[in-house]
Amino acid sequence: MPSATGLMRLGLVIAAVFAAGIAALVAATALIPADTVRQAVFAEIRAVTGLEPSVRGEVAVSVFPSATVSFSDVVLGDGRSQKPALAADRLTTKLQLLPLLLGRIEPADMALTRPRLLIALEPDGRSNWSGLMATLARTLKPGSQQPERVLSFSEIRMTDGAITVTDAARGISEELSGMQVSFAWPAIARSFGATGRFNWRGETFDASANAADLLAAVSGDRSGLKLRLAGAPLKLAFDGSISQRPSLKLEGTLAADGKSLREVLRWASQQPLPGAGLGPFALKAQTTLTGGNIVLSGVNIELDGNVAEGVMALATEPRVAVKGTLAADGLDLTPYLAAINVLRSDERDWSRGPIAVGGLSNFDLDMRLSAARVTVATARLGRTGVAANLRDGRLTVAIGEAQAYGGVLKGALVLANSGAGADIKAQIQFAEVELESCLGELFGIRRLEGKGHLTLALEASGDSVMALTRTLAGTGTLTARQGAITGFNVEQLLKRLEQRPLSIAGDFRRGRTPFEKLDATVKIAEGTAIIEEMRVEGGAVRLALGGSAFIPTRDLDLKGTATLVSASADAAPLFELPFVVQGQWDDPIILPDAQSLIRRSGAAAPLLDAVRDRKTRDSVRSVIDRLSRDGIVTPASRP
Repeated sequence: MPSATGLMRLGLVIAAVFAAGIAALVAATALIPADTVRQAVFAEIRAVTGLEPSVRGEVAVSVFPSATVSFSDVVLGDGRSQKPALAADRLTTKLQLLPLLLGRIEPADMALTRPRLLIALEPDGRSNWSGLMATLARTLKPGSQQPERVLSFSEIRMTDGAITVTDAARGISEELSGMQVSFAWPAIARSFGATGRFNWRGETFDASANAADLLAAVSGDRSGLKLRLAGAPLKLAFDGSISQRPSLKLEGTLAADGKSLREVLRWASQQPLPGAGLGPFALKAQTTLTGGNIVLSGVNIELDGNVAEGVMALATEPRVAVKGTLAADGLDLTPYLAAINVLRSDERDWSRGPIAVGGLSNFDLDMRLSAARVTVATARLGRTGVAANLRDGRLTVAIGEAQAYGGVLKGALVLANSGAGADIKAQIQFAEVELESCLGELFGIRRLEGKGHLTLALEASGDSVMALTRTLAGTGTLTARQGAITGFNVEQLLKRLEQRPLSIAGDFRRGRTPFEKLDATVKIAEGTAIIEEMRVEGGAVRLALGGSAFIPTRDLDLKGTATLVSASADAAPLFELPFVVQGQWDDPIILPDAQSLIRRSGAAAPLLDAVRDRKTRDSVRSVIDRLSRDGIVTPASRP
């Protein structure tokens, strides 16, 4: 019982002390006018921020469950601008208990409800918050003799806030909305931290920032800095340092990644480059940011499954410009050409789909890229060095050297936007390339075997591939040695026709014609390629060809002469056969000259003279048709 009585007495004492404390707190609160509380809190804000606070609403003081003071419709400004730096529907301050019992008003933390912050950047780099930075630096400096009060509160919370950042000189205006952010600087530490969530350009981001030395950061001295930003468009992390003397400078490791670079550009209101690709990406590099210029060293970049290393630089003034040198083991450029359809699905007609060349005027580019292997659709290139330059909407891709089609590719391609759609110019040289794969990939022509040299100088303009073919102009030369023409055997055909001129029955479009030398010169104007000269020499065969190729319709209209020569160089040709080549160039029709064959045939030659007589033309037309169809002269078919 005595012990129980002692515990009861102890409980009563504690309750009495607690009640006395509450009574003292209530009494102290009652004795302190609301205006005094307002002035004390505003003096703290003024001393810490350098901004002048004002209240346009009511002031409420509460003791339970904690000592707080609440201000409605609060505005903080520097007195120089018509628009306040900060306005909030409500500012709530939690007061420190012990100083309050002693009659002093010292805020412990602050909470802003629906705050609206305005950050106006000036051309000299200052802003309407520069005074806050200077005041914080003086307040936080140890042993300061400044009259400012020592910072008493160590946390600020924002609920449902918005931040607007403007730069009139650059025409920039960005807004962060729906902010749920907390700022903290523990009294026992030198660091500063901020965490929260906000909406930016329609996307929600989680963000955090940490400064290792708050005093150094606001004073402009070097301080450690960590930044994290994570949202649907991308994730970004920076770990390094920040300083502001003599100008803003960031140094450290930057890492960024996302599911689609194309979507990131659209989210940032930048028009992406035309075509496809620009999907998953990742970047990691040592970064230095100074005066709007970003230098990336030790770059490791991944884009659409391609990985490259090197250095890059980004400038934002006077316009966005990207420079860099990158190297990769392998590059697959197929994704960037996936949206470009040269032919229709039936592969018999050029595509009429529009060519998108937008996005070339948004920035400048100077990039050098090298790779051990390059894949472009079905084409496989070896070691390749390329320089890409984009300036004022004009893209130039210079190929220093590329191992292509078993040979070497050099040249340049220029692409620019025009009123007609796209202007394209190309200077390309293929040396010692496999002709079947090279001409097949470029033009769909797969009837030449062997190695050769191909030179093209082309230009065209239009809003589709079909339109480009109609305006195509330029020149081309082709030389080949020790190759073959596939699809027919000219020597075999000539020898057969030499002995039996009318034996043209059956399908002779088989086999191959070997050659020792092939030379061709082509001039192109308004989509029509004029074959000025084409000569083929090989074994006992000589071919000479001329005529036109209509590129828009992919048709051939050629005439030539096939000659069967004697083994003796001084001997006259054994047989000459004129022929025509017509039809689609991927499946042409080759027709020997019927009159030459009839004239050479002793049995059918009189028919040729008879045909020239109008009276007998109709009677022998059926005979000639039968000769061409059957390939032989039967007794029944003689007139």
